[in-house]
Amino acid sequence: MRWREICGAGFAIVLCALASGARAQNPYGIGHPATAAEIAGWNIDIGRDGSNLPKGSGSVGHGRDVYAQQCASCHGDKGEGGLGDRLAGGQGTIGTPKPIRTVGSYWPYAPTLFDYIRRAMPQNAPQSLSDEDVYAVSAYILNLNGLVGADATLDAKSLAAIKMPNRDRFVGDARPDVGK
Repeated sequence: MRWREICGAGFAIVLCALASGARAQNPYGIGHPATAAEIAGWNIDIGRDGSNLPKGSGSVGHGRDVYAQQCASCHGDKGEGGLGDRLAGGQGTIGTPKPIRTVGSYWPYAPTLFDYIRRAMPQNAPQSLSDEDVYAVSAYILNLNGLVGADATLDAKSLAAIKMPNRDRFVGDARPDVGK
């Protein structure tokens, strides 16, 4: 039996035990089953194709202002890096001995930028930016990388339509027992 099948069988046994009432007994007297509202609050993932992007929009100009207030202290005034990662530049370096991995040189899908900013930034207050602010900061960072114009306004449709420079350079894992 392969390791994946063994793990799958073990997982199924654990699920059956939980379903049979072991969880319902709650021997420690803490916690509660998650409500639909609690689950919805965490179910904010964005697909690489832009699926699940929220309504709203944001401009490069508004993004410049939000970035200056919320992002520049870590990522530098123009995305050059500092305490936080470098966000701009590096195009053409991925295949070199010293690649510079930035949003514009490395990331394969633009919607993942929105997803990451909304989930994790700013680091001291994740999930504190409005969807409009996240669209705007995404637009500004993409503008710093030369991927949208200074007058761009992004929404779900336009963000999903951006083809990132490194999109076609990622390859799948060819090993037969991985990723299936």
